[in-house]
This record gives sequence, C-alpha cells and structure tokens, in this order.
Amino acid sequence: MEVIAVYGIEGATTRRIAEQAQANLAMLHYCYDSKEDLFSDVYDYVAGKFREVLKDSDPHADLVGTARQLLRGVMGCYLESANFAAATLELINWARRQHGDRGIAVYDQALETARTALRGATSEHPVDAETIDQIAYVIAALADGFALNWMTYGDRDAATEQMEVAVSVLENWLTARLGSTPAAL
Repeated sequence: MEVIAVYGIEGATTRRIAEQAQANLAMLHYCYDSKEDLFSDVYDYVAGKFREVLKDSDPHADLVGTARQLLRGVMGCYLESANFAAATLELINWARRQHGDRGIAVYDQALETARTALRGATSEHPVDAETIDQIAYVIAALADGFALNWMTYGDRDAATEQMEVAVSVLENWLTARLGSTPAAL
C-alpha cells in the first residue's frame, strides 16, 4: 500500500515493494507471477478493510445510525492512513483503466457491504431497495470526497472537522429523504 501511495501504480515496482516489505525480491517473484497478481492481494486487503467497517458497526442500530457509522468508519480508515486512501483510489483508477471491470468490482464490493449493513438496520418504516442504494451511494460520495480532500491537504485537525461536516450532510440528506429527524451525533 505504501509504495503505491508514494509512487503510484506505474512506479510501484516489485523491487520497491520488496524493499518496503523488507522481503527478498526473488521470493516476491516466486510468490507472484506478475505485478497484477500482487495487486490482486492488495485489492483483497482493501476489500477486507471495508468489510471490517461493517463488522465494527452496531448491528442493533437504526438505519440513520447505521449509515452514520458506515460513513464514520470509512472516513476513519482514510484518516488512519492517508497512504491507504491514496493507494485505494490509485488502485481503483488503475484497475478501471487497465481491466475495466476489476476496479468497478472493488467499488461494487464496498457498496454491497454498505447495502448489506443498511438492509440489516432497523427502521420504523419499510425502506425500499432504491433508497438503500441511494444511501450507500451518498455514503460513498461523501467518503470519497473526504479521502480526496484529506490526501490533498493532509491536515488532520481540518480532516477531523470535515468528518463532522460530512456526517451532518448525510444526516440532513437522510432527514429529507426519509422524512424523519435523525438522532443527535
């Protein structure tokens, strides 16, 4: 992740990756037939991080609380490591350019993780699939915008404040979309 974040996909040579991992270059070449195979494991790592966000959310929360937890969780992953944010976005863009569906699949997995959590949340009224899709999309849009801003400016204090702004935007949108008042932060 670190090498991809610093050098981009094109600059993430197996030599640099081996040096960063403090691994033998020959062993790296033995384990992976190509750079793409290595990146496949990195994709799995990224997908795993997003699944952890789901595991960390309260399974008894209502829909608004679950949406809030998911957004905070994803932004927290990005805030925890600007390099994780940079490498994630770099990998998705590279895969989209090189392999089309591969980059889309990683993004779709993250959206499906959010949808699964949202479908499992309690709600006073039934929520249709289209609304669940829209909530997942808004969470992704806010989290991705946060990631770009965090990567660009690298100001942790400002990023922490911006997390609260993003959560507020989500809550206000949910209020308008669902027609109820969200619980306090």
